[in-house]
Amino acid sequence: MKKITVSIAIIIAVIIGCKTNTSNGVTSKLNVTFEPKSNSNVKGAGVFTEKNGQVTFTANFTGLKPGIHAIHIHEKSDCSAADGSSAGGHWNPTFKKHGKLGEGEAHKGDIGNFTTDEFGNGTISFTTSEWCIGCGDFTKDIVGKGLIVHQGPDVFISQPAGNSGARVACSAIIK
Repeated sequence: MKKITVSIAIIIAVIIGCKTNTSNGVTSKLNVTFEPKSNSNVKGAGVFTEKNGQVTFTANFTGLKPGIHAIHIHEKSDCSAADGSSAGGHWNPTFKKHGKLGEGEAHKGDIGNFTTDEFGNGTISFTTSEWCIGCGDFTKDIVGKGLIVHQGPDVFISQPAGNSGARVACSAIIK
């Protein structure tokens, strides 16, 4: 009886330990690295974290011109072209008009803008329930897509892509 009680106690401790390790609700995490495009010096690193049905994207950049810059998820995880064009157009699996995700009609890849300081350093953080990391739902899954940072701001109304200027950094979203 003592062995069974000790064994049950160990099993319960293991279960509680496993539960504790996942109690923050994080189901997936994916790091990305940006490379310069269009003869820029832009570099950056970011992370996608999925927790409780929400995906948060956070990234830091250097080498940008001071001001406002757009960032979008694009159709392909291909950053091979010198100008970033190999990443394709904005990721738009639901065939919506371009806009700002979370504010009316928008592509699933329409993240928006972020601002850099006088040294060209910038940070963005964005959370949405419109994405997932590796879930297999083609209308939500960001894996296999690309991220593009643009030279200028997204105006949110120009179709089909926001008139954001050159693609100055690219990252593949791959596991």
